[in-house]
Amino acid sequence: MATTSNSVLFLGSDSLSHHHHHRQPLHLSSSRSHSVSLLPSKRSSPLSLRCSTNGDNTTSEKDTPIELKYPAFPTVMDINQIREILPHRFPFLLVDRVIEYTPGVSAVAIKNVTINDNFFPGHFPERPIMPGVLMIEAMAQVGGIVMLQPEVGGSRDNFFFAGIDKVRFRKPVIAGDTLVMRMTLLKFQKRFGLAKMEGKAYVGGALVCEGEFMMVSAGSS
Repeated sequence: MATTSNSVLFLGSDSLSHHHHHRQPLHLSSSRSHSVSLLPSKRSSPLSLRCSTNGDNTTSEKDTPIELKYPAFPTVMDINQIREILPHRFPFLLVDRVIEYTPGVSAVAIKNVTINDNFFPGHFPERPIMPGVLMIEAMAQVGGIVMLQPEVGGSRDNFFFAGIDKVRFRKPVIAGDTLVMRMTLLKFQKRFGLAKMEGKAYVGGALVCEGEFMMVSAGSS
């Protein structure tokens, strides 16, 4: 390579004109010696940017503490507002927070399932699983938040189950889970205070329970 580059540098103008097709690659190799310092820098620029960007993202993700990675659920109604709507009290108030509410249509709420819940010592001592009937009760209470709102025409009277259909339990709910429940009003007969609702409950995005609910206001005849 050193001999070739020297021959290019010392070739005269006559030889260049007579042997253009031989000289061209050599001339290019001479010019390429300049372009070698430029082209790779142009090519390496985006590559180096990509690498540094990916590296920064990876580093950033690794450096971010786990407690800062996941945002909290929003609060549309806190526990004090829930207590103003629902008649339930300890140990049977099973809704901790409403995270979405569409007037007259639906509500989404959460129940934080903890080992301190009073049902775990007996269900079961060696394997704490939330009873399915209490999951249904919690979902019904979310339905009550929809049903008892003025937008539906309900009142703050007590309400009761009138029927439960098509209930399915898909996965167990254990201590440490956050039960996310969506109740959607399908039909409400104001004259009789009767509501038909669809309920679905999730843990970590996986469906754990679903069913159809019929509820009636206690003040209705």
